Amino acid sequence: MNVEDLREYGLSKPGATESFPFGPETLVLKVGGKVFALISLDAQPTTLNLKCDPERAVQLREEYDAVRPGYHQNKLHWNTVILGPSLRWSLVQEWIDHSYELVYQGLSKSVKAELNGLTL
Repeated sequence: MNVEDLREYGLSKPGATESFPFGPETLVLKVGGKVFALISLDAQPTTLNLKCDPERAVQLREEYDAVRPGYHQNKLHWNTVILGPSLRWSLVQEWIDHSYELVYQGLSKSVKAELNGLTL
């Protein structure tokens, strides 16, 4: 898995957009204007910040050495994932899905409707 895999997978989510609000070294993926993933383009190995349910965040940090409290993020709700051979791609995809869903569920009804092409 590489940066382009992460980017493509994140952008495959309904309504997902990309931007570089923090400079060219951090790719930010959003849904409804809210961040669900940050990908560090200059870190070696690549790191990925993802939103996570607080209890699950602690569990993942205990279970995986590659999962740490969110760098420059609220450490209760965000994890930093250090990508490498110790993590299966399917696992990283599951975590991206979880982050996206948390953010999507927090959007207002009107934003969700707009993303789904509906009018209220």
